[in-house]
Amino acid sequence: MKKLLCPEFILGDKVTPEQAAFFHKNGVIVFRNVLKPETVAFFIQELNRIERKLLDEGVDKINGVPLKFGKDHNGQTIIQRLCFLSTFSSTFHEFLQDPRLVALLELLAPYEGRIAENEKDGLILNHYVRTPESKFSQMGWHTDSPRDLFLGQKIMPMLNVGIHLDPCPFEAGGLRVLPGTHTQGVLRLLFKKKYFIDNNPDAREIGFDINAGDLTVHDGRIWHRAQQSPYVGEASRRRVMYVPIITGKYMPKDENSKTPFYHRFASKVQN
Repeated sequence: MKKLLCPEFILGDKVTPEQAAFFHKNGVIVFRNVLKPETVAFFIQELNRIERKLLDEGVDKINGVPLKFGKDHNGQTIIQRLCFLSTFSSTFHEFLQDPRLVALLELLAPYEGRIAENEKDGLILNHYVRTPESKFSQMGWHTDSPRDLFLGQKIMPMLNVGIHLDPCPFEAGGLRVLPGTHTQGVLRLLFKKKYFIDNNPDAREIGFDINAGDLTVHDGRIWHRAQQSPYVGEASRRRVMYVPIITGKYMPKDENSKTPFYHRFASKVQN
C-alpha cells in the first residue's frame, strides 16, 4: 500500500490535457483547494442543519434510498449516509452548477455526461466515524458501475466526484483505489473481489493525503474502498460528499421511487 504521487492539480473551468492524461491513465485524480476553508465550514453547517431536520422529522428514506444511522463519540444519533442533499439546500444546488464541476464532464468525452442531481442517489454524504456504536467506519472493495445492471441498463461510463470536508492524511485511512482497473473487462469488474465484504488491503492499492476542501474524481469502473481510520472518536471523523457524473438514459428519482436492490445488499455488509 502506498500513496499516489501526483502533481498539485488545480481545477479551473476547463480540464487541462495534463490533468486528463493523468486521470485516463490512473482512473483517479485529486484537485487541491477547490473549496476555501470558510466554504467548507459553511457546507458542514448546512449538513448539520439538514441532518437535524431529517432526524426531527423521523425520515429514514429519501426517494427510495435508505439513510444510514449510527452513533458518534458522544453517543448522539447521526446520519452516516445522506442522499439527495441538494433538494434540501439551495447552497448545494448552486454548488452543483459550479463551472469547475461542469468542466469535469470533459473527462467522459466522447460521451455526453451530466451531473446526476436527481438521479442515482444525487449528492450524498458519507460520514465515517469509528466508535463502538458507529454503523459506518469503512467500506469494502467495490466499483460503482454494477448499479447500472440493477437499474436495467448496460454499464455506462461515469465519474464519482468526492468533495472532502475533513483532512485525511494517508495514515488516517480514507480512499484507496487500484489504479488502472477502470480499463478492466466486465468479468474482472464484476468478480475481481467480493463486493463490500472484502476490506483487506491490496499490495497494489494506493491512497492519498487529503485536505479539507480537496476534490477527488474516480472512474466508476475502478476498484476502490474506504480504509478504516486507526483512530477512534472525533479523530476518526471523515465527511465526504459525492455526486455522480453519468451518461446514458435519464432516470430521475422522486418520492415514489422504489428502493434499489443494491442498497438492501450493501446495508447488510457495510460497517
